[in-house]
Amino acid sequence: MQLHNIKPIHKLKEKKRIGRGGKRGTYSGRGMKGQKSRAGTSFEPVVRGLIKKFPKLRGYKFNKYKIEPTIVNVSVLESKFETNDKITPLFLLERKIVNKVKGKVPKIKILGKGNLTKAFIIENCAVSKSAKEKIEKNKGKII
Repeated sequence: MQLHNIKPIHKLKEKKRIGRGGKRGTYSGRGMKGQKSRAGTSFEPVVRGLIKKFPKLRGYKFNKYKIEPTIVNVSVLESKFETNDKITPLFLLERKIVNKVKGKVPKIKILGKGNLTKAFIIENCAVSKSAKEKIEKNKGKII
């Protein structure tokens, strides 16, 4: 026995053709007027329409949805905190200087705008060059 000799035991079931008279009746289960009652209609899937609206992001540059760090100036630290305070993103959140971003503790960047006379210990924060100079000049630490 070979593959080309094999025959099916039963015949294939034919697709039921509706809308051509017979026992289905006047409208053949399609209702009355409208787009769905006509021959040759097919709806485009909704999901496809949504997907087509989004721009194509080519390559590996998917930084479109990147969350920018929250900016805090040195002048704000000077006015709101005491000398030798340990400044972390959580501490800034507790003192209500920064807000949560998408329900999470935000990334913080400290910039050097303003004057600084106090020494601070800064942890888990990005620091600009000018801010770093001002903090280290007043004997503060960046960890």
